[in-house]
Amino acid sequence: MEDILDVYERPEDPRRPLVCMDECPKQLIGEVQKPLPIKPGQPERFDSEYVRNGTCNLFMFNAPLTGWRRAEVTERRTKTDWAEQIRRLVEEDFPGAEKIVLVMDNLNTHRPASLYEAFEPERAKRIWDKLEIHYTPRHGSWLNMAEIEFGCLKRSGLSDRVPDMESMRREVTDWVIRRNAEGGKIDWRFTSQDARIKLKRLYPKLHD
Repeated sequence: MEDILDVYERPEDPRRPLVCMDECPKQLIGEVQKPLPIKPGQPERFDSEYVRNGTCNLFMFNAPLTGWRRAEVTERRTKTDWAEQIRRLVEEDFPGAEKIVLVMDNLNTHRPASLYEAFEPERAKRIWDKLEIHYTPRHGSWLNMAEIEFGCLKRSGLSDRVPDMESMRREVTDWVIRRNAEGGKIDWRFTSQDARIKLKRLYPKLHD
């Protein structure tokens, strides 16, 4: 935990941008009946019955110190899906960075082996070598600032019922464009010192 918190206290460095990454499954939900439109004094109303149209996956990358984010909708969350997203991060999003300081959770797909399955060894190694990885601890996903971006997406940009992949991609893309234009940064204030006080129960107890 303190490893992540110490990373968050580093000053902004364009040569070593801080990026938080997370992924989230989403259901694709269609309507059985057309929603009733908004009327004066009455919000839009939806029928309680709906149709499940499968699922998709959302990848979220955000640089909390600069106000940048990228969100991608994919059909799955396999090793090669993750590898392609990391390739884009290194080769397209931050091609001039010396290192990308990447915070993410400890899924079994988040490994260099995934890159080697997707790309030739030389390219896989080049991509991995550009990363400084910091894994969030087990049950510590709240430490990942990408989860804050997912919360923003849910509150201000994503419909409760999205019926298909095309609609999901359109809504997510529109939200990313708006959010990046606003340049919303994340002001993270929870430090290692705070953790030692407020989360004292999580630390080992030393005996004399």
